[in-house]
Amino acid sequence: MSLLRVLDVSATGMSAQSVRLNTTASNLANANSVSSSAEQTYRARHPVFAAELNRAKGGLSSDVGVKVQGIVESVAPLNQEYAPNHPKADENGFIYHSNVNVMEEMANMISASRSYQTNVQIADAAKQMLSRTLQMGKS
Repeated sequence: MSLLRVLDVSATGMSAQSVRLNTTASNLANANSVSSSAEQTYRARHPVFAAELNRAKGGLSSDVGVKVQGIVESVAPLNQEYAPNHPKADENGFIYHSNVNVMEEMANMISASRSYQTNVQIADAAKQMLSRTLQMGKS
């Protein structure tokens, strides 16, 4: 694998982890939201990653990047609470809380942040190797 391809693969990883961080931030921002119906309640969202296969030759390769195939909503049940005095309570006195698990989202944020940082370090190492290779050619 060429060093230039290392930069491409690392860039796809950074892009994917950036989507993961943004999705996690959205989940955390809406963790305490409430609604008067289950249909309107915010549901946790999670990105789905897939490996990019070598499209040019149609075969498997060791230099496979990652792409975001989409973002899916969590199917975990919503939290229903009986609160008849709440301004958003439905006709039966229930409010619905988001199904965001704050602890899980914090773990996702740390993991995504570290993965992003690792991809940055890989790109930096490849850049330094390319620079040193060019310096050897000048001598």
